[in-house]
Amino acid sequence: MPVKSFDMKAPVRDGLGVGIAVGVSGVAFGAAAVTAGLDVLQACALSLFAFTGASQFALIGVVAGGGNLVAGTAGALLLGGRNTLYGLRLAGLLGVRGARRGLAAQGVIDETTAVALAQPSPEAARTAFTATFVSLYLCWNLTTLIGAAGTELVADPAALGLDVVGPATFLALLWPRLKESGQVRLIAVLGAVTAVATASFLPPGVPVLLAASAVLVVTLRPRSDRATEK
Repeated sequence: MPVKSFDMKAPVRDGLGVGIAVGVSGVAFGAAAVTAGLDVLQACALSLFAFTGASQFALIGVVAGGGNLVAGTAGALLLGGRNTLYGLRLAGLLGVRGARRGLAAQGVIDETTAVALAQPSPEAARTAFTATFVSLYLCWNLTTLIGAAGTELVADPAALGLDVVGPATFLALLWPRLKESGQVRLIAVLGAVTAVATASFLPPGVPVLLAASAVLVVTLRPRSDRATEK
């Protein structure tokens, strides 16, 4: 039993490290959300119930640009859809049953998936997932409140240049994906070109939705074309 306890230190350490390091970005989200026109309660509600950084930044990015909530929510849902694929991969590994599945589903995001899959055993994966989820959820929501409340106290948040916080942090979250396969890079480039090309004449939020079509264009190509990129 002492050996088992010692072995669990590594996944807990991994989970806490990632959770706290990423969780502090909630300050940026809270600040960007208030600058975009949300109030503190709305910003905190997004972090409590949506809890997927890229999707949250995408939604407030559309709102800040003058788009409506429908377009912003649709874009956020498209980005958040990847968590469904993560859930399929983690379901057997975590082995969560009953009512706890709903709680575990809330924690299926990029960071928890990456830390869990990096572990050498299912038991370590479950421990790492829990440590990452709990630490990141608590830290993200706490710092969202700090960032939102602090920004609301400023008479003119736009004067501080906080409008660039959302896009900059969103880019920082997506940038590591460009180091992955050639297929991922192609999706990123095609999506960026689509968004830039349509931004000048389409309503805010619509270019983001069109950019998501890059996933379909790339993944539906013949296998022979995709194989050459690996």
